[in-house]
Amino acid sequence: MAFSLTPLLIAIICVLIGIILKGSKKSTKTEQNKVNKKAEVRPWVDEDLKDSTDLHTEAEDDAEWQGLEDNIAHIPFSAERYSEEDMVKRSKDFYELLNKRRSVRFISDEPVPMEVIDNVIKTAGTSPSGAHTEPWTFVIVQDKEMKHKIREIIEEEEEINYKKRMGDRWVNDVKRLRTNWIKEYLDTAPYLILIFKQVHGILPDRKKKTHYYNEISVSIACGILLAALQNVGLVTVTSTPLNCGRRLRLLLRRPANEKLLLLLPIGYPTKDATVPDLTRKPLDDIMVVI
Repeated sequence: MAFSLTPLLIAIICVLIGIILKGSKKSTKTEQNKVNKKAEVRPWVDEDLKDSTDLHTEAEDDAEWQGLEDNIAHIPFSAERYSEEDMVKRSKDFYELLNKRRSVRFISDEPVPMEVIDNVIKTAGTSPSGAHTEPWTFVIVQDKEMKHKIREIIEEEEEINYKKRMGDRWVNDVKRLRTNWIKEYLDTAPYLILIFKQVHGILPDRKKKTHYYNEISVSIACGILLAALQNVGLVTVTSTPLNCGRRLRLLLRRPANEKLLLLLPIGYPTKDATVPDLTRKPLDDIMVVI
C-alpha cells in the first residue's frame, strides 16, 4: 500500500523540524555564551594594568580643548652624526651592555647615591608621550618602614594570586624561575621605584586633561629607565604587583588619576646572587625584514 503525505501532515512535520532546529541553535548559542563567559573570567587581570586611553569621550567632545598652547615655538634640531664604523661599534657596545641585563631578586642593602637615582629618573623622563602629556609619576621609596609596609601588602596579595588567581599553568610556568610570593628584596633594596601612569591630567581649574596613549607612553619610559639602570651598574626585577594597585596608591597618598603600572626594587646585586640560566631568542626569531 503506497504511503502519501497529506498537506496537513507535511505542515506538522515542517513545524516540528523548525522547533528542533531552533532549539538546537538556542542550545548551541547558550553553550557558546558559557564558553565566552568562561573565557572572559580572568581573575588575574589587574584593573590598574588595563589601558584606559579613550581618545574620544563624550565629555571631552563637549568641553573646550585643554591641550598645549596653539603656537608652540619650534627650534632648530641637530643630532651628532657618526661614521658607519662608529655606528656599528656603538650599536654593538650598547647591545652587549643591555644583553647583560637580568632580572635579579637578590639585592644588597648597600647604599646607592641619590644623585644616581635622580639622573636615571630624569633619563626616563625623556621618553616620548602622546601629545607630550608626560603621563608618568615615579615614586621613590627609601624609608625602611614604608618599604616594609609595601612588602606586607604585596606578599599578602601575591599569596592569594599564587594559590587562587593565577591558575596551575601560570604557577608551573614561573616555578622553574624559583619565584614565589615571598619578596625579601622589597625590604633590602635601598630604593623602590613605583611607576604610576596618569590616566588623565588635572588642570588648575580641576578639569581633566586627556593623556593620550598613557599606558604606552609610560611603558616606553619604563624601558628607558631599565636601560639607564643597566648603564650605571644597578639591578632590578620588573614587578607588576597584581591586585595591589589601589592599596599601594592609598598608602603612598597618590591621587585617584594615577594607576600603578610597575614596581622596581633598585640596588646592587648581593655577592651570592644567582639568576636563571636563560637564553634569548636569536635575531631571526624577533626581526622580519620586508
